[in-house]
Amino acid sequence: MVMALRTVTRKSGSKLLPRFSPAALLHSHATSFGFKEVREEEKSRMVGNVFSNVASNYDLMNDVMSAGLHRLWKDRLVSKLNPFPGMKHLDVAGGTGDVAFRILDSVNSIRRRAMQDVLEDDIQEETKIYVCDINPNMLNVGKKRALERGIGEDKSLLWVEGDAEALSFGDNTMDGYTIAFGIRNVTHIEKVLSEAYRVLKHGGRFLCLELSHVDIPVFKEFYDFYSFSVIPALGELVAGDRKSYQYLVESIRRFPPQEKFASMIADAGFQQVEYENLVGGVVAIHSGLKV
Repeated sequence: MVMALRTVTRKSGSKLLPRFSPAALLHSHATSFGFKEVREEEKSRMVGNVFSNVASNYDLMNDVMSAGLHRLWKDRLVSKLNPFPGMKHLDVAGGTGDVAFRILDSVNSIRRRAMQDVLEDDIQEETKIYVCDINPNMLNVGKKRALERGIGEDKSLLWVEGDAEALSFGDNTMDGYTIAFGIRNVTHIEKVLSEAYRVLKHGGRFLCLELSHVDIPVFKEFYDFYSFSVIPALGELVAGDRKSYQYLVESIRRFPPQEKFASMIADAGFQQVEYENLVGGVVAIHSGLKV
């Protein structure tokens, strides 16, 4: 796995990134559905239809498209979060539970290893991992997977149908916020970042795992061929749905490049913003701290 870590700085005397106006940067993106221009009110409905169509095969297709690498990418995301017993965490666009399960496993592993002065049941009650998704079909897949894993009744997992642009959680209530492969599908990225900043406690970390932009010329040619020729064909073969996976690859190209997205995170108020490219930029993990 090829990785590169880059930090966004805004300190005096350092090379500053230009300050982007999120509204100006995202004007075309906010009204796009893949390569198509659509009205803002249409995008949410169209994206909702995509994920309703792919929900039952979502995790299978992630395995097929990434040759299983998405599992390592999500492991890396959770390792950056540093979960701890008693934390309050919000995983947005996480309906199938893939990230939330990893966070819970990490918390439980720490609990088993650590010597605690309080009862384990008390710690279990305190830990809250909220899985928030706007699509009920995706949440239903996650709940079913939780039952299959024997954690369907785990009080630490809470499933919430909600909009990333208008969260129902209070200010300064979360220790951590993750969003994996979800932010490029929203209508207004700047609203999602603002909401993430609002709900996080001071000292809370924002982490975003997203398909991004390859910056290695020869690899980029192969990646473009794979994206536009192979992925839609796999969608049709495995999931019987070519159009949804055509949208997937188009939405990646419309998403802001790593540096621009990092600047948007900083503009939302986050400090210590950095990003890590995985597999030459096929995916990137962006992070920021609310101080």
